[in-house]
Amino acid sequence: MILIRNAELYKPHYAGRTDILVCGGAIAAIGQGLTLPAGVEAEEIDVEGLIVIPGLIDGHVHIAGAGGEGGPATRTTEMKLSEMFEGGVTTVVGCLGTDGFTRNVESVLMKAKAIKLEGGSAWIWTGAYQVPCPTITGDIGKDIAMIEEVIGVGEVALSDHRSSCPSTEELIRIAAHARVGGMLGKKAGLVNIHMGDARNPFSPIEEAVKRSELKYTQFLPTHCNRNNYIFEDSRIYGKTGFIDITTSAWPYFPDEEIKPSTALKMLLEAGVPVQNITFSSDACGSLPSFDEKGNLIRLETGLPSAGLKEIRDAVNIEKLPVETAIRVMTSNPASVLKLRRKGSIEKGMDADLLFLTKNLEMVHLLAMGRWAVREGTVIMKGNYEK
Repeated sequence: MILIRNAELYKPHYAGRTDILVCGGAIAAIGQGLTLPAGVEAEEIDVEGLIVIPGLIDGHVHIAGAGGEGGPATRTTEMKLSEMFEGGVTTVVGCLGTDGFTRNVESVLMKAKAIKLEGGSAWIWTGAYQVPCPTITGDIGKDIAMIEEVIGVGEVALSDHRSSCPSTEELIRIAAHARVGGMLGKKAGLVNIHMGDARNPFSPIEEAVKRSELKYTQFLPTHCNRNNYIFEDSRIYGKTGFIDITTSAWPYFPDEEIKPSTALKMLLEAGVPVQNITFSSDACGSLPSFDEKGNLIRLETGLPSAGLKEIRDAVNIEKLPVETAIRVMTSNPASVLKLRRKGSIEKGMDADLLFLTKNLEMVHLLAMGRWAVREGTVIMKGNYEK
């Protein structure tokens, strides 16, 4: 048990100064002047001067590695547990990415299970860039319905030279199978869409919705800040559907990408509902750049810590309210992805708590009620980490 005193709480909405009792990995009580029954002991910590928000949710991470666009030597490595916690992230959703040929969904699933055993929270997307989508059971819907960690399918590539160029009928079938699998398994059942550099990138989704009974909220397009024209389309599309902004690529490609913190402010100014916007890092994936002939000329990779940095900049530079900025990696992804015990600080929710200075620098982190970071130092690490 841990009793947290004098927390300035954002649930993510501001809830004032209060105490928080953590027990068995969950929030047991919230209120001022909490006391324990006689004979009950708990670790007590006074966090006066710090704000407390939900642990961050990163909905798009290549937890088992990715890449390979430049050959076998350019395959990226698995995410380390410490890298997740260094970014204030307590929950990840893993995906496969470009290489659905030599990598498989099973490896992503096993990495998610490892993260859970080591102290974090993890789910995955089945599938990859390619269509037909690689799966575990042989069917998208079965994967989602029957495998605990699978919440949807993706990232399916559209509007990209690495895409399988699925037809409208194929995209409808993928989304419909995912939806039914989600219904049966009580999951989100969404299609996570990799948005490429082609013009009119949202047109395949729009055509699928037009020719079916599907809704825009059946899709979660990501990398929506990768260039100016995609972002301009996002300011319209986001009024009806979800928009995911990638945080780790901008520092490497500032001349092409829209800075995530700036993108958030611009989307809100364009009238996009805040609940339709999420941030994810694309961490441990490859961040390639190609020339006009399609040749790979540069390859980078990102970290989960990019998300917290952009939230900080959204508050400190763009002057957005804390409770608005933190929603994009707390309550919003929890709602979109139907992660029912995540994303908010309420009694009965998982005890994922991020402790920040007023300047939004991380001090402590609780993951499922256990200390992952103390005084800025990661203390919960994965096997084989020193």
